[in-house]
Amino acid sequence: MTGQFTGRLVTRDDPDFEDAVLGRVFNGRRPSRRPDAVLLAETEQDIVAGVRLAAERGWTVSVRSGGHAWAVWSVRDGGLLIDLGGYRELSYDEATQVVSATPSVKGGEELTPYLEERGRFFNGGHCPSVGIGGFLLQGGQGWNQRGWGWAAESVVAVDVVTAEGELVRCDATQNADLYWAARGSGPSFPGVVTRFHLATRPLFGGLAHTVQGYRNEDFTDVMTWLYEATHRIPDNVEIVVVGMTLRTPEGESLGPGFIVTGLAFADDLPAAQDSLAIFRESPALSRAVFVKDAAPSSLAEQRVEQERSNPEHAQYICDNIWAEGDPAEIVERIRPLFTELPTPNAFTIWMSNLPTRALPDMAFSLATGAYVATYCCYDDPAEEDANRAWLEQAMANAQPVTAGQYLGDSDFTRRQLRFMADDNFAKLQEIIRARDPEGRFARYLAKDPATLNRNHWEL
Repeated sequence: MTGQFTGRLVTRDDPDFEDAVLGRVFNGRRPSRRPDAVLLAETEQDIVAGVRLAAERGWTVSVRSGGHAWAVWSVRDGGLLIDLGGYRELSYDEATQVVSATPSVKGGEELTPYLEERGRFFNGGHCPSVGIGGFLLQGGQGWNQRGWGWAAESVVAVDVVTAEGELVRCDATQNADLYWAARGSGPSFPGVVTRFHLATRPLFGGLAHTVQGYRNEDFTDVMTWLYEATHRIPDNVEIVVVGMTLRTPEGESLGPGFIVTGLAFADDLPAAQDSLAIFRESPALSRAVFVKDAAPSSLAEQRVEQERSNPEHAQYICDNIWAEGDPAEIVERIRPLFTELPTPNAFTIWMSNLPTRALPDMAFSLATGAYVATYCCYDDPAEEDANRAWLEQAMANAQPVTAGQYLGDSDFTRRQLRFMADDNFAKLQEIIRARDPEGRFARYLAKDPATLNRNHWEL
């Protein structure tokens, strides 16, 4: 059986089965689910052969690209897990300026440096070790999506292995239904993407970073101001607020608080620095614990900071909301998520998407003016229950300003919210029925599949 693969089929009888199942999972909090076998794919043909083998054996197929899904979407009970970690290829077309990459390519660690050498850029995920596969399938909340759009919007084509085990190209003119679904359907995509073809942009010439650290008592004033100011901040600036334990550059704790950050991308450094001027209007600036004002930065520096904030194999519980409503109520409802964090390593982000705009026609279809996500990060498994109880209560407090949630930071086995516009979700189900009528590919890992894409309090 192994002879038909360049890679390797690992079964439950093999001594390294557990490592094949869980070794590439980023989250140290591991599921008890186990597949029947794991295909460690190394080539595109391995994926084709794997889907055909699954059809012969009656297995459901799940796929792992980078292993970063907090809920570990890829690990299911029974069936075949196709792990793409050994299948890594990159190419760039000078004429079209399109980069082609396999799903397990890491956006920050591999794709970004590759494109930098060619004077190009793609707004992939913030955490450098995230594989582009799950990231793009879920919509792609990447660098400065406020100004550049969601990363999935830059997908110009995908190569897909269908339920019949056929390799096809999907774009706006051929297999357009799968192309539509690949931009936002997430782990219910009815196929296996083997390669993404991505439009790139010119590499910016200047990167500048403003960081302001505040005590929690200033949260309401600063956030209220920021909701107004974000409409005046140029769209080349990524705006993020992080509730966290404040620290010195040497890592010494300064106690709980939050930071306001602006990261400006521009043609040159002076233009980037000018784009950050509005942050100096903060009403609490004189009380800031520390300020870094429009300092020069680099992608390499940003990668280091992201890696520090997201340690691999720590225990994580995560949840998120699309916040919508009156800004004053939003600020009040999300405040506990920022100012009452349960552990020193936990953090919450608020990312601005203001001003909002209409999304193109694709599966990804739910986004509001602000995204809020909390990452409870801890080392001792005994802390799980306390962290989960705190997060559930804090998210319940934010329910009145919650429009839904983003697939990338969700766990439907714990909480199911709306994640797609109703018409788009209905269209996706039609595509799945047409493309995968026998259920060859895994669907959303959900507590109640019958109530998917509904806010639980509206049922």
